[in-house]
Amino acid sequence: MAPALALFAGFVLGTAPGPLPSASRAEAQGPPDAVRPGARRDTLPAADLLALRGFDAVSYFLPGGPTSGRAAYELSWRGRVWRFASAANREAFRRDPETYAPRLGGYDPVGMVEGRLVDADPLVFALIGERLYLFRDPERRALAGPDLAGRAEARWPDLRTLTEATAPD
Repeated sequence: MAPALALFAGFVLGTAPGPLPSASRAEAQGPPDAVRPGARRDTLPAADLLALRGFDAVSYFLPGGPTSGRAAYELSWRGRVWRFASAANREAFRRDPETYAPRLGGYDPVGMVEGRLVDADPLVFALIGERLYLFRDPERRALAGPDLAGRAEARWPDLRTLTEATAPD
């Protein structure tokens, strides 16, 4: 598997030694993104992303704050794997995922207001209007409030189109 990944990375980075062995000279010289009739595109298998770096989304709303989820209590939702600390938390999320999933696809609201998708740290968060928002760092978290959340929510529909997968609202 490692040699296959190294070869794939070489093609992505442009450092692989020439075209794929099965490609004809004409195919190798064509534009890399061109779709030729009858040509088969090789793709990597789809992989679900681990949401919240494995933290239990429901636990943010419970006393004690976020706790790590366990692989024994997983479910998939919107292209991500969500882990939970207990079967009860998993069931609460299953019943109403929109309530527990972080808003703005889990991106930092300050970045959103600035017109950018900025990754957030799942341990730097705020509950604003009973909704979960994640922030990049404590300095950005200090700016949290209903005004910031409202402005970020207004920008989210336009920026959401920049994400590859359907992210939670």
